[in-house]
Amino acid sequence: MKTEVTRGTLNGLNLDRMHETMGALKENPGLASFNFRATNDWVKGGNNRSTIQGFYGAGKEDDTRMAPFVLEADEPDVLLGTDKGPNPVEYVLHALAACIVTAVVLHAAAQGLKITKVESKIDGDIDVRGLVGLSDLVRKGYEAIRLNIRYEGDLTPEQFREFCNSSPVLDIIANPVPVTIDVQRG
Repeated sequence: MKTEVTRGTLNGLNLDRMHETMGALKENPGLASFNFRATNDWVKGGNNRSTIQGFYGAGKEDDTRMAPFVLEADEPDVLLGTDKGPNPVEYVLHALAACIVTAVVLHAAAQGLKITKVESKIDGDIDVRGLVGLSDLVRKGYEAIRLNIRYEGDLTPEQFREFCNSSPVLDIIANPVPVTIDVQRG
């Protein structure tokens, strides 16, 4: 059931701001270009730390984040780590689930569809022989990822699936993205 709402909030989103943002993007497509970034420092073994604060978007450098987000990554003991945080491939699962849920909530609100609950479980399979160089026949990354979602709200399962496809992280994972690695010594 579609709720006709153009003001106030829906699904925790400010609809007035959403409509203002969409209007600004239609009027000036250059505002849609964003540059996100992070810095990463190796700590020890499989442990490293990323810091995320600034980004460029909506035509300017953002200065609203007063403090950086600090993300700790490590490996579990069985993979020679000290387990001080999720490993990088676990962060990928988090990013994918979080982005899909956010995309669905946003698109549902834009169409006046109320969501009251979303829960998801995600898992993926990796054969670490590819990572450690024991087999050229095995991928280094995930061989398969499964996301199971339960929700309550006005959307049909078909609408929910359609909105899932608007996730940028899903697009990043499902389609090749050019990656440039510049290495400098010292």
